[in-house]
Amino acid sequence: MRRDLAPGEQVITITRPQPRKLAGPAAAFIAAPAAAAFASAWTLRGEATRLVPAVSADWTPWIVLACLLAAAWVWLAYCLPGLLRWQGTRYILTSRRVMARYGMMRRRDEQVNLASVRNVTVHQSVVQRILRSGNISLETGYQSVVTIPDVPEAARFRDFVLDAVADLPVGRDPETDDVSDYADDILPWELREGGHDER
Repeated sequence: MRRDLAPGEQVITITRPQPRKLAGPAAAFIAAPAAAAFASAWTLRGEATRLVPAVSADWTPWIVLACLLAAAWVWLAYCLPGLLRWQGTRYILTSRRVMARYGMMRRRDEQVNLASVRNVTVHQSVVQRILRSGNISLETGYQSVVTIPDVPEAARFRDFVLDAVADLPVGRDPETDDVSDYADDILPWELREGGHDER
């Protein structure tokens, strides 16, 4: 992340979406091999032949193989992509901007300059409120709103954004990236060098 920073810019916090998105993949990761093992044992005991007389004992190895392949397919097609999506998403707040990065191989970036932020709103569902996460909307000029979904510790993240906006130098042009307004002795967040990383 350091190589992406402009001169004088400091990282305040880095986080990922609330981990509840991994609940489904985690449950499938455990349930798929358990179900495959049960089905394989059930087949090896000859229950499949008793239940369906047309299925002979010669089919047993193929049924077991199908169970194993089904479990592997659940892992590779559902569990792994879910984990990679979560792992590849990062929300980064610096002393000058908010960035949302999505993807590992194919990356999509969204950035909002803090100088253009006019209002910060947190929207929470019932589940998000219980888990203290939420969707943060950054309202900028020109009737534009950028929403960062499912941010953990949403209220705290909002407070970090508001503090960073308050620490911006007065009269800075939001359309430029010029940091020359910062004097060496009044850089914001100077006591928070390195920021807080919630990875």
